[in-house]
Amino acid sequence: VVIVSLTISAILVFFIVPLTILFFIYLTNILLLIYQKNGEVKADPLSDVWDSARKTIASFWDIYARIWHGYELHGVENLPEGPGILVYYHGAIPIDYLYFLSRLFLWKKRLCLSVADHFVFRLPGLKLLLEVTGIMLGTREECLIALKNGHLVSISPGGVREALFSDESYRLMWGNRKGFAQVALDAKVPIIPMYTQNVREGYRMFKERRFFRQLYESTRLPFTPPYGGLPVKFRTYIGEPIPYDPNITTEELVEKVCKGNFLFSFQTKTAIQTLISKHQTIPGSIWKALLERFDKRCK
Repeated sequence: VVIVSLTISAILVFFIVPLTILFFIYLTNILLLIYQKNGEVKADPLSDVWDSARKTIASFWDIYARIWHGYELHGVENLPEGPGILVYYHGAIPIDYLYFLSRLFLWKKRLCLSVADHFVFRLPGLKLLLEVTGIMLGTREECLIALKNGHLVSISPGGVREALFSDESYRLMWGNRKGFAQVALDAKVPIIPMYTQNVREGYRMFKERRFFRQLYESTRLPFTPPYGGLPVKFRTYIGEPIPYDPNITTEELVEKVCKGNFLFSFQTKTAIQTLISKHQTIPGSIWKALLERFDKRCK
């Protein structure tokens, strides 16, 4: 009985925080529905009419970020005043990205539209939340319209595959995805790299198994559950923008983003690689990440 009780307790500890995050996300959608009904709001979900609701949501998640992960955001000054494409590494749970969206709205009152995987739109009961927070499928046409309207647009080329099968080595899993680079060239906007320190130490996936990989590749559904939720230190770094260059090819732009943002090679002399080399242990260390969260000497 003791062994079974300890086993169940361990399982709950590993999965309770990810489940709590899911609960809060659905609670947020319910609050938006109440706000819409009481105020009889029928405006476009992206209009300023929803800003008070967005501020409430952003404040909640920012408080959560501060308390649980001591969240910090650096490099906001690198974001252009106009449109641009943010490219980021996808953790097992992109909670760091949610923190970023919240703080960006609180600091700059700016909405960043987000390209999400198809399966996100299959989740029941989240339609209004997705619309109000600017989550979109991200077709080429949608992205170009959003950029034309002056929005920031964010995308993780690795997406769900990177979330499921990357690990504490922080390896990129972009495959042949380079559509974001073509959109940036077509819209003549800069690409801004972004990365969150310790995101893999906060939430992890079980080690890749051939069965789960084949299951995902055939269904495009994330069957492998995340675990963890430890209060490790999160710091999001926004790198210097890669400006629009009419003479650069799509392949060269993709390579430039990779090297400038995530490619873990000590030979790569770029600003973002310097930040990663300085702030991220490779492979990631949960204990070090926890120490950085609670030890004020670790900056």
